[in-house]
Amino acid sequence: MKIFVSAKPRAREEKVERVDENNFIVSVTAPPVKGLANQAIIKVVAGYFKVAPSRVKIVSGFTSRQKVLEII
Repeated sequence: MKIFVSAKPRAREEKVERVDENNFIVSVTAPPVKGLANQAIIKVVAGYFKVAPSRVKIVSGFTSRQKVLEII
């Protein structure tokens, strides 16, 4: 399953907001430095969908706030 994520690094709290069926807003406290925010996004999304973090992969948007994630 592919989902589209709008990332919000350096947020006050970590949360996932569902916009519609495939679009989400993911807020993480980690800064966008050396992939820390990407790792935090993977962890938060995995928790939201109740899967292991190893089953969540960033397909595109590594350096962008707009990301495409694949959940296996």
